[in-house]
Order: sequence, then structure tokens, then C-alpha cells
Amino acid sequence: MTDRSNSAGAKQPGGGWMPLMEHIGELRKRIIYVLIVFVLGVAGGLFGAGPLFDYLIEKTPAGRIELSAFSPWDAIGLYMKFAFVISFVVAIPFALYQLWAFVRPALGRKEQKATLKYVPGALVMFLAGLAFAYFIVFPMAYRFTEGITQNMGLNQMYGAGQYFSFMFNIVVPLAVLFELPVVILFLTRIGILNPIVLRKLRRIAWLIMVVVGTVITPPDVVSDLLVAVPLVALYEFSVLLSTIAFKKRAERLRAMELEDEEEDSYAATT
Repeated sequence: MTDRSNSAGAKQPGGGWMPLMEHIGELRKRIIYVLIVFVLGVAGGLFGAGPLFDYLIEKTPAGRIELSAFSPWDAIGLYMKFAFVISFVVAIPFALYQLWAFVRPALGRKEQKATLKYVPGALVMFLAGLAFAYFIVFPMAYRFTEGITQNMGLNQMYGAGQYFSFMFNIVVPLAVLFELPVVILFLTRIGILNPIVLRKLRRIAWLIMVVVGTVITPPDVVSDLLVAVPLVALYEFSVLLSTIAFKKRAERLRAMELEDEEEDSYAATT
């Protein structure tokens, strides 16, 4: 006998459907776990903030300019920003794992194993997003602002807080958006999303991607396209993955229905 599952809810160990309040209590527990890991990640990130700051400060464009502290709180604020980013790297895959643990009772054994594989994928995609944003988008945006500064004849003296806020405002949102394929694939495998809905939302999704690309990049067409096109391609790739996962899930459900019919007919003849 294979496991039976229903995406509408989870079964208790003794049988029967878990009451709504137990669902809410379970979700609350998972959220608390994520918050605890995030806080611990921030605490650990404070130790990694110094080496990461030293690494970034030696790289261009930071290595070509003199950064200043305009407030006694600038250094503390920078440590906290770096700690938050480090904590995000840890907390995002852990949060996806907690989501998987929350819906696991409603999944079959094969679905449990398949969806658990997305947790390390979330970390890989987040790091890929960080690399794309930092090594491609951020230098492009900085060169544009640097050119405007020079054309206006202004001295380039930046505050460390303002410089890294400018960098994080570009890098972090793009890194989070790179989680899109993993999240969509995960939600499709557990039956919450499907490619039909994603295709209906295609125009809205494209518009959002273009707006994001326009907001975080310099106001020129080339820069906008260099960011918006990969984001749109990321969404279309997500739709493709969702289509494949949806077909596999439908085939598995059909196989389970046929097995149920065979068991019912066997029981009726005995």
C-alpha cells in the first residue's frame, strides 16, 4: 500500500484530519523556528561582518574611492547590515525547509523526497542572485552615478553607510528574486500553484520584473534591459519547471486513483 495524501490538510498520527487550530499552532511553531534561526544568524553574522567588509572594501569600485563615516552610528549600522545579509543566506533555505516540514504530512513519500531537494537549491539560487547583482548590476549602476557626479564637477566623497546602502538596495532584492524558480517549483509540487495560473499572470509578472529592473538600475534603456531580461527569463524558466512538475504530479495522482479503483474492485470480489 502506498501513502495517501491530500493537499487540503494533514492527517494526525491516529487518523482523522488535523483541526484548524492545530494547523495554526504548527504554523506558528515553524515561524518561531525561522525567527530564532534568523536572530542566531544575525548574532553569528556580526563575527563575519568584519572579514566581509574588508573583502568588499578592497574591491572596485570601493577600492577606488575614500569612504567616510558621517555619524558615530555608521560603523554600527554597517555591522548590522552585513550581519542581516549573512543571516538571510542561512535563514532563507531554513525557512523553505520549515515550509516543507509544515506541509509534509499532506505529501506522499515520493513528494516528500522530491520537494526536500529544493532546500539546498534555494541556497544555490540565492548565492547566484548575489553574484549576479554584485558583479554585474551593481558596478553598472555605480559607473552611471559616478559619470553623473563627474559631469557635474562634484568631488566624490561618499559616506560608508550611504555607499553600502546603495549596494544592498540593489543586491539583496535581486538575490531574493532569484529564489523564484525554486519557490514556484516547490509550490507546484505540493499542489498550491500550477502553470495555468502562472501563464494567466504572465503579463503582470513581466510588468513587475520590468519595474524592478528599472527601479534598481540607472535610467537608461541598456541597463534596464540587462536586468529586466534575465528576470523575465527567470520567470519563464519557472513556468517551464512548473509545467514539468505539474505533469508529473498529475500522472502520480492518476496512478493513485487507478490503484484505489483496483483495490476497491478486489475488495468487492472478496
